[in-house]
Amino acid sequence: MGNILIVAEMQNGSIRESSYELASFAQKIADPSQVRSLVIGESVTEEANAFSTKGGGEVTVVDNAAVSNYSAEAYRQAILAVIQETNASTILLSNTPSGWDVAPRLAAALDAAFISDCFDIDRIDEKLVFLRRVFNGKLDARLEAAADIVVATMQPGATAPYEGTTNGTVSSLEVSFNEQKSRFLETKVAESKGVDLSKAEIIVSGGRGVGDPEKFPETIQPLADALGGAMGASRPVVDAGWLPHEYQVGSSGQIVTPKLYVACGISGAIQHLVGMKGSNFIIAINKDGDAPIFEIADLGVVGDLFEVVPALTDAVKSAKS
Repeated sequence: MGNILIVAEMQNGSIRESSYELASFAQKIADPSQVRSLVIGESVTEEANAFSTKGGGEVTVVDNAAVSNYSAEAYRQAILAVIQETNASTILLSNTPSGWDVAPRLAAALDAAFISDCFDIDRIDEKLVFLRRVFNGKLDARLEAAADIVVATMQPGATAPYEGTTNGTVSSLEVSFNEQKSRFLETKVAESKGVDLSKAEIIVSGGRGVGDPEKFPETIQPLADALGGAMGASRPVVDAGWLPHEYQVGSSGQIVTPKLYVACGISGAIQHLVGMKGSNFIIAINKDGDAPIFEIADLGVVGDLFEVVPALTDAVKSAKS
């Protein structure tokens, strides 16, 4: 297996958390000496220095006004130049809009394999196996690239950001950009709705067992507030129109890895489990002792959530006072 190249992504002048998650994957499957990274932008050296010490390894900076804002063609040129410089055979990008845009262009230019929307990577007998969900999360596919070079996009939130320290280096690379056929105009940020569950350390989610939409602000939200966390929901709740889609946890919603996940009245359909089973500690509350959610829960409570959840909320408030 050759070198791994992480393509870090900038947002509002900082490297996105999803790029530090890519560092976790890279450090997991390769020797630290094989990890390379690319930071693209204008005046990004300070961010590159920080990334080199947090799993980025040998970081190459392409600092140029032509890439001060995202451009598919300019980014493609920069990434291809660094791939040649680093002799990378595995290129990792975040499964974000810019990642979706540039990754297949790279694969086509390199005649490489392209695997998108992966949630994990395994290293088996010196070969990399990429894991991605299929059939709406009902099955996990294990894919091995037949080509010598593979470009892969990884789901944000599928693993925790790299938390160790590394002895990385930073160098710069001059890239001569071709005349661009498009130009950046502006970035428009949509009005924020709900919460970004992918960044929440504590999530309290409700399922169909909550019974009706009025019970969420009465039962689920108070526990989330008491714990200092966010409220989530299962797909049936969102499909029924009880809560907006941004609250949905699951393969068709948000993939989350909080420190604590409390599932209230959620039976545990595979679509939901694949979205939260990476949580550090899972508490399940359900009156059905045979519910699938208990198979992955660290702590299970078989009981009426309308008795258990308010009692738990009171206990948390009491402990904090």
